[in-house]
Amino acid sequence: MNDEIEFRSDVTVELVRSQASDGDVLFAARVSTIGEQTLERAGDDEELEKRDRGLINFLMRDRHGTPFEHNSMTFYVQAPIFVFREFQRHRIASYNEESGRYRQLRPAFYVPAPERRLRQEGRPGKYEFHPGTPEQTALVAEEIRGASVEAYGRYQRMLDAGVAREVARMVLPLNIYSSMYVTMNARSLMNFLSLRRLVEGSAFPSFPQREIEMCAERMEELWAERMPITAELFNRNGRVAP
Repeated sequence: MNDEIEFRSDVTVELVRSQASDGDVLFAARVSTIGEQTLERAGDDEELEKRDRGLINFLMRDRHGTPFEHNSMTFYVQAPIFVFREFQRHRIASYNEESGRYRQLRPAFYVPAPERRLRQEGRPGKYEFHPGTPEQTALVAEEIRGASVEAYGRYQRMLDAGVAREVARMVLPLNIYSSMYVTMNARSLMNFLSLRRLVEGSAFPSFPQREIEMCAERMEELWAERMPITAELFNRNGRVAP
């Protein structure tokens, strides 16, 4: 059984569907002033780009948020279950997760990479995280691996005995991997990113758990490829969600 168990230190984030561009922000914003002519464009490319960038910057700076909602991105995410519980604190997205009631969960478990900071110091609200010692790093890996193997063995024995999946899964730890689809618009994503990434220059720095930050980093990369002006100006304006 142990040969079947997979230990990972990464997450998977893929953009599986997208209807998102900087143009989606622009046409939504301009309807307030030019109505049905919102899709018409005039002027040379340089003039248009300057005008478009200026409008998006105005919307971002003054926090006119609704034009950033007229788009959609669906991400496929594989991560340990404790990460998903943090995701679902954000009630600004749609989630569909694989179910341990209807399928046997795969034996894939998260173990922190050696570079993952392990020591927490300070008081609530003022925590700092520091690298672990070699001994702590080895202890974490050994204990998590051992607990995962033991838990999955108990899970498998219950399934083999005919126990329902929804009951047998109760023994599984939070570091088992699950998968889900997450759908959100750019405004919701910027809100998520403002809280789940620590980036220099943020107007309101956040201190996320590293594992959800790993997801956020990849989501931001995929989003910035499709809405580069919006992503650039989000950063330039202190990463404050409009």
